[in-house]
Amino acid sequence: MLWAALSCLVLGIALVFAARHVRDAVRAPLDAGDAPYVVAPGQTLGGFARELKRRGVIDETYSLRAYAWWTDQARRIKAGQYRFGDAQSLAEILERLVAGDVATYRIRFIEGWTFAAMREELARHAELRAETTGLDDAQVMALLGAPDRNPEGLFFPDTYRFPSGTRDVDVLRQAYRLMQRVLREEWENRAAGLPLQSPYDALILASIVEKETGKAEERATIAGVLVNRLGRNMRLQVDPTVIYGLGDRYRGNLKREHLKQDTPYNTYTRRGLPPTPIAMPGRAAIRAAVRPAPTKALYFVARGDGSHQFSESIEEHNRAVRKFQLKRKSG
Repeated sequence: MLWAALSCLVLGIALVFAARHVRDAVRAPLDAGDAPYVVAPGQTLGGFARELKRRGVIDETYSLRAYAWWTDQARRIKAGQYRFGDAQSLAEILERLVAGDVATYRIRFIEGWTFAAMREELARHAELRAETTGLDDAQVMALLGAPDRNPEGLFFPDTYRFPSGTRDVDVLRQAYRLMQRVLREEWENRAAGLPLQSPYDALILASIVEKETGKAEERATIAGVLVNRLGRNMRLQVDPTVIYGLGDRYRGNLKREHLKQDTPYNTYTRRGLPPTPIAMPGRAAIRAAVRPAPTKALYFVARGDGSHQFSESIEEHNRAVRKFQLKRKSG
């Protein structure tokens, strides 16, 4: 009996020391590095622990496996790609594995980009699974459930986060749905009496506003001028639509001859809005299009510093052109 009692005592002491060792080991500071770790579907915690040891993060695998077993987490880890560069301990690493807190990456689509530029950015991202490569725009839109829609302007410019291996079409779908939501929200709060027949008209106008100025304080006034011109059935006469219509023929210098080349997007030769947006507008440009600033101006010209001079009459406008445009060319 005494021997059994002593054996139990020794075993109890050993378990206490083992438990303390495991506790200290999983709470000890460590450096897991910034390289990604991939937990494959069906991989065991033991396999992951051996990978940590192989990389020199831990000296032994017992502590992590024992801690996971004692806390009933060993079979609950989730597959995925992880980064543990900011993890403080093994316990935190295990917590992330159980939570499925996988590494995420981001991609940013910029206001004013075309759909072609957006697709190029998607193709460059190494962590996205390319499923749209080799497809034309109509095929891409078919994947999104909108086979008959021109894609230009239909995707919201924003930063999107995703885990490694996400399909590029899923990022596109997220941007497409977000643009639909933003456009619907802004259209519902539009000003009365606009010469716009649909949210899509507003999107087209917003894309022009986006390309016309980079100054936030000018967007609503630019939109006001364009709305005034539409209301009077005047040609919009905006350079960005002409440039878009030229496509690859545009070499960075818009010439007078370009303004005479008729395309569906030449707002110098055709009245009304162009047939599609010319870029991705942000929310601010969409809001300006549906709630333009009240103005009597019908004309504007670039000052050369990123801002514009607005005029109510053609006489004022011509003076502004001479002042800001012709002077800059002669200088």
